[in-house]
Amino acid sequence: MNFRTNIQLQKERNLIDYNSKIVLIGSCFSENISNKLRYFKFNTFSNPFGILYNPKAIENVITNAINQKIYTEKDIFQLNERWHCFEAHSDLSNTNKTVLLNNLNTAINLTNKQLKNSTHLIITLGTAWVHRFIETDTFVGNCHKVPQKKFLKELLSVKKVIESLENLIELIKSINPTINIIFTVSPVRHLKDGFVENTQSKAHLISAIHQVKDKRNQVYYFPSYEIMMDDLRDYRFYNNDMVHPNETAVTYIWEQFQHVWLNENTTSIMKEVDTIQKGLAHKPFNPNSEQHQLFLANLHQKITVLEKQFGIHF
Repeated sequence: MNFRTNIQLQKERNLIDYNSKIVLIGSCFSENISNKLRYFKFNTFSNPFGILYNPKAIENVITNAINQKIYTEKDIFQLNERWHCFEAHSDLSNTNKTVLLNNLNTAINLTNKQLKNSTHLIITLGTAWVHRFIETDTFVGNCHKVPQKKFLKELLSVKKVIESLENLIELIKSINPTINIIFTVSPVRHLKDGFVENTQSKAHLISAIHQVKDKRNQVYYFPSYEIMMDDLRDYRFYNNDMVHPNETAVTYIWEQFQHVWLNENTTSIMKEVDTIQKGLAHKPFNPNSEQHQLFLANLHQKITVLEKQFGIHF
């Protein structure tokens, strides 16, 4: 008897290889995939404004990057002895407002450059729930522990999500017509919104993405959420918080992504990179032994070969 439903996924076109330039934006699951790609030394650029969960926040960042917005003091505020920006995650917050503004403007310029030159953009949507800052009537990417009474919490309709996704697709294609855009929905459960509310939110995201995906226009969907819900489908694949997929689940979804989106010519290179990464992480009993010095020399030789052949840097 089979106790699993294995999702059968087909290879896409315009696959990722070691010549690809990949931008990842979105929820914390985007970070999981980015970490895998980075481990195998693919050319990646991930979440310059930190983790973002909802379509409006992602649309806003992409719009600002393409328009090369310049952040000024009116875009930031101070709370609990730190300076914050509603458009960025708290990871960018700083005790010094000048540092924060410099980091925001650097992130804008880098994002603009990366979007113009990238071959693939992976956008991970986490929730259709958004917070609107009442004072300015604008959607925020992060509330930064500002009192909730200062926000209106709303669920974006499918129509509103579609509009947001269509806007960002049009903007990105205006500066990079050949880019491949891959949407996925995070398998992370946003249970703080409520069980029913989380399901409704994910449904809105999935419905919207399937309205805008278009392989002829190089806009795709990868089923991270469905793999977690319908293939793995067991609490043993979650962390102790029962919200985030554990490492086993992340690795499994990564393997499915690898099957669908990575060119087969990357397989042997990835194996070599993995060998080197494990070698670099190895802690010898005797660092000065002849055996370990030979091991290091062999490792250095492998690194040199990959750097010369594929431009991979460790």
